[in-house]
Amino acid sequence: MENLARLLKDHPFLAGMEQVHLEFLAGCAANARYAADEFLFKEGQESDASYLIRTGRVALEVSIPGRGLAQLQTVETGEVLGWSWLYPPYRWQFDARALEPVRAFRLDGNCLRAKCETDHDLGYELVKRFLYQVHVRLERTRIQLLDVYRADT
Repeated sequence: MENLARLLKDHPFLAGMEQVHLEFLAGCAANARYAADEFLFKEGQESDASYLIRTGRVALEVSIPGRGLAQLQTVETGEVLGWSWLYPPYRWQFDARALEPVRAFRLDGNCLRAKCETDHDLGYELVKRFLYQVHVRLERTRIQLLDVYRADT
């Protein structure tokens, strides 16, 4: 676990996190690999993890009735994917598909929730970090929408 904690601290999402919290998180972490076009998860499935992307790119997609899949955003090396495990009903809202081979840390959501209940300082630190990611994604969405509306004029 010590090696995994050392690797976790190098991921931008966990930068500056206290060593004791990194070691605690290492107990919830596992290495994961996905081939190009492999799904990390699908919309409607139980949300049970976060993914810290180490290498590769992942498309966030949504199914649009009558039109098929639409790619909303891309999550890349150094970014985090997935926080639906934080809030009931613990279901994914999108599909996540590897665009190329992906290496990631998979953080087990059930384990994280239990550890956050045990250590509220850790829980607060994680929620701050995830909330910042929500902010970043909303900003990206706003910029995409501005581009769409600009293209219509």
